[in-house]
Amino acid sequence: MLAKHKIVTLGLQHILAMYAGAVVVPLIIGGALNLTPTQIAYLIAADLFTCGIATLLQVLGTRYTGIRLPVVLGCTFTAVGPIIAIASTSNLATAYGAIIISGIFVVLAAPLFGKLLRFFPTVVQGSVVTIIGLSLIPVAMNNAAGGQGMPDFGQPYNLLLALGTLVIILLINRFFTGFIRAISVLLGLIVGTAVAYTMGMVSFASVAEASWFSVVEPFYFGTPQFSIVAIVTMILVNIISMAESTGVYFALGKVTDTKVTDQDVVKGLRGEGVAIVLGGIFNAFPYTAFSQNVGLVSLTGIKSRDVMIGAGGILVVLGLLPKLAALTTVIPNAVLGGAMIAMFGMVVASGINILSQVDLNKNENLLIAACSIAVGLGSAAVPAMFDQLPTMAKMMLQNGIVTGSLTAVILNILLVHTNNKASQTAPANVTVSEAS
Repeated sequence: MLAKHKIVTLGLQHILAMYAGAVVVPLIIGGALNLTPTQIAYLIAADLFTCGIATLLQVLGTRYTGIRLPVVLGCTFTAVGPIIAIASTSNLATAYGAIIISGIFVVLAAPLFGKLLRFFPTVVQGSVVTIIGLSLIPVAMNNAAGGQGMPDFGQPYNLLLALGTLVIILLINRFFTGFIRAISVLLGLIVGTAVAYTMGMVSFASVAEASWFSVVEPFYFGTPQFSIVAIVTMILVNIISMAESTGVYFALGKVTDTKVTDQDVVKGLRGEGVAIVLGGIFNAFPYTAFSQNVGLVSLTGIKSRDVMIGAGGILVVLGLLPKLAALTTVIPNAVLGGAMIAMFGMVVASGINILSQVDLNKNENLLIAACSIAVGLGSAAVPAMFDQLPTMAKMMLQNGIVTGSLTAVILNILLVHTNNKASQTAPANVTVSEAS
């Protein structure tokens, strides 16, 4: 049992690992829809509050919901485009109505999704986890360079900050043990931010402007409205998230030495469905399991669910105390990028470790791993190749995790399942000597 102060510190480390991804979604959507600063501030607060509730639901679990693994839930990037499109053509109330109905769909569809898990053997799991890690590497490198689209992107001081943060994390892991090693990422972020402050790269203006307390209220943007097109769109978004989360569950199972069963996945997906409904009610976003935190679990070796309970509690508090939430936004992108390189690299290494348990001398396994990783990485690296396709197809195929996972599952069916069935139905060739 971890001490309370260790649970809080380790939980904070997980929040800092996922914070940029959690905050950037409301910032992008709020900016695209020309929301006021007050409305954007509400979006961020509602997002953090609901992230915390969703994480607690998933980690604590009940008889019917919750994966009960050390997982953190955050808003899915897949929903950004569709939410902007729906709100632009109608209004935010219609977008949130679609989110609520799509969450109910996820709850109801979870058992059906669980029955498909026989198509996820070790070779598919290893390929999917590897694809998850590889698809996150560009995110880390963009942050290390200062943040994609930022005017100082690629400046030497950004690269040095990222390198310095990474070196600090590596040195702590090399020369320390126990709790200090477990919070290596947090210490790297603190030292990196302190160095950036001396360079004039850290501003506390957002902290000064933020209010001390605010309460998240249901239906802030109005009573939900419903549109068939919007609902179908959000259901497709959440089907993609279900596929992503399934891969994250398997990755966590391997990292924590826990056998993830069909029922575990069903309960996890049900938990996400409930979280999505809450996102619609509190005018936040659809939620999914954050893969970046898998790398942190692997890097620190801390597999306790208590840490994630602590993280969920802190997120709820941050959602109620905007000034504290703003404090975590002062970390420069380059510093975050340096930490992400280590964390996301650990996800890749975890996938490779899973694949090492597979007999890659078998041509079928080799083709499944090779083609799925290539397709997944290619889709993420060159998303423009799908620009001429219909919007729904483009949205799905530009997600490397989805394309890679689908490739792995389909190849497993074609190369392994059909081959096994063929060998079972083929007549036995019995020689005279064997018969006698």
